[in-house]
Amino acid sequence: MTSREELFAALEGVFDPELRRPITELGMVGKLEMDSGKAVAEIKLTVVGCPAANRIEADVLAALRTVVGVTAAEVFLTVMTPAERAELTAKLTAGRPPKTNPFGKDSLTRVLLVGSGKGGVGKTSVTVNLAVELANRGFSVGLLDADVFGFSVPGQLGLTDKPIRIDNLIVPPVAFGVKVISIGMFVDGNQAVAWRGPMLHRTVEQFLTDVYWGDLDFLLVDLPPGTGDVAISLGQLLPTGEHIVVTTPQLAAAQVAERSAAVGLQTGQSVLGVIENMAWLPQADGGRFELFGAGGGSQVAQAIAKLANAEIGLLGQIPLDVELRLGSDSGRPVVATHPLSAAALEIGRIATQVIQAGPKLTGKKLPLNVF
Repeated sequence: MTSREELFAALEGVFDPELRRPITELGMVGKLEMDSGKAVAEIKLTVVGCPAANRIEADVLAALRTVVGVTAAEVFLTVMTPAERAELTAKLTAGRPPKTNPFGKDSLTRVLLVGSGKGGVGKTSVTVNLAVELANRGFSVGLLDADVFGFSVPGQLGLTDKPIRIDNLIVPPVAFGVKVISIGMFVDGNQAVAWRGPMLHRTVEQFLTDVYWGDLDFLLVDLPPGTGDVAISLGQLLPTGEHIVVTTPQLAAAQVAERSAAVGLQTGQSVLGVIENMAWLPQADGGRFELFGAGGGSQVAQAIAKLANAEIGLLGQIPLDVELRLGSDSGRPVVATHPLSAAALEIGRIATQVIQAGPKLTGKKLPLNVF
């Protein structure tokens, strides 16, 4: 190999943190030279002010220094031309027409819609930690915060980065291995969002069609509480979605939670199961203090089973856990920071059930391109 080929080969292991693909594949590598042991690389960033610039530069320098004979390395950061960005956008969208929903009936991505009948049951904490747990197991995971009025996903993941735009494509930031999009990334501070139904529908639709999700194994959707416009829109936009209903043991909460699944069934989606959060408070002697009563999760599962005329199970019971609460407040999910805590272990068991409940691909036509 020539010196340029050697340098280029070394850069094949450098990934763009947001796009999650090698920079060599994305057309981000410009001039590459090596003279008297010094390697010099031109790296074309996708946009001006790219938030991942420092990380990409550091990774490129580290990769160049692995090449035999390189004693020094230097990186020059430039920006793609409009034509180069257009070529990149076409590559990322795989030639699909603009405004195309990648999660239609033929999608191989499993879409999990996590909802509840009312607020305050820990739905978002469950969604965030389940997404991070799936990513920890090597799956490609996206998380869409559809709770437009009560968005809290960015805070629970410690995300302060904004999405970047490559022409008409929105590239979501990544946290704990999960691609994330939320209306909270587009408003200032704790600004309230006060929109009517059509605006809500358009926003959710744009989050599906204009965001570069890539090839996902799982897309988790944090639904708003209740059965309003967003739930109905997602029923239309995500026909293969599987609902997960989050409730607490309290019977009053359980009765309201049943309605969340009913909307999904009415729009032709399925129900995967029920998660009972805040199931009990572990005691020092190993006992359980059922602070909010007992039986709510099982009641919801039984009620939904009658509505769906199918077997609906209780996926898990997550105990009250201080580490879970602290992680949600600090933007550090408990499954990442305290994987042996009671809540994290139960979320891990729930993730295993979700994975095992996946559809079999035998006999299913796969969207392969033959060259």
